[in-house]
Amino acid sequence: MKSSNVQTLIVTMDLKNVNKLLAEMNIQTEFIIGNQTTYSQDEEIVFDGKKGKILARCERGVGKNRNTVVSAATADICVFADDDMRFKEGYEDVVREVFSVNKNADVIIFNIDNASNRRRHNKKNKTVNIFNYMNYGAARIAFRRKAVSYHNITFNCNFGGGTPHHSGEDSLFLRDCLAAGLKIVAVPVSIAELSDNRESTWFHGYNDKYLYDKGAFLELAHPVLALPFAAYLIVKHPNYIPENKSGLYAFNKICEGIKFIKNKGYYK
Repeated sequence: MKSSNVQTLIVTMDLKNVNKLLAEMNIQTEFIIGNQTTYSQDEEIVFDGKKGKILARCERGVGKNRNTVVSAATADICVFADDDMRFKEGYEDVVREVFSVNKNADVIIFNIDNASNRRRHNKKNKTVNIFNYMNYGAARIAFRRKAVSYHNITFNCNFGGGTPHHSGEDSLFLRDCLAAGLKIVAVPVSIAELSDNRESTWFHGYNDKYLYDKGAFLELAHPVLALPFAAYLIVKHPNYIPENKSGLYAFNKICEGIKFIKNKGYYK
């Protein structure tokens, strides 16, 4: 059996120096870069013997950017990446081997090392399901391209950086994978680290906006169970409660986002 080929799908904005970015990220596979900027242009390049494409688009929104690179991908296995990651040596072989061991997995969630410990660290192999899929961001996900393509799974362009709702696009992607019957596995294997600890462009604490957006996400992801999920999140994660506020306050803010989707507030 031939070995699976791997592509790294990178999203960035206003890219100035392609080779510098690829070197800093330690890219060792074929790659596609989605670059949101002030013009639209496609370019093919070679970096360190690996073929790649730069897809410049005059638009904003991380969901759109990820959809752009996914639509252009051709490899058997694709790895999502943000531009502040640095991949470890040999990550292509590691990704290929983990998929080989987990033959039935369509999506695999790896670890990313970071000094601030902001990202959940997988300590053992586990199946990702409807109760824990919200724990993971896109920039640690690898997937079998055809599994995602055949089920027409894309990112919701109303969620994520540069959109009305600043987060949730990655969770909606994983939710759609689960809804399509794809198998998702989280593994205790690190393939990259955060190359810096820059501040998030969208996360400014568990404030009213974060809670409202979480409610909008929940109503889309779980229209029947949005309210129970809201209560569950607050009980399970008390850090959701803003400082000097109550759990009821946080719950009500989430409910405002739920009502926005339920009442079709986007038409108003």
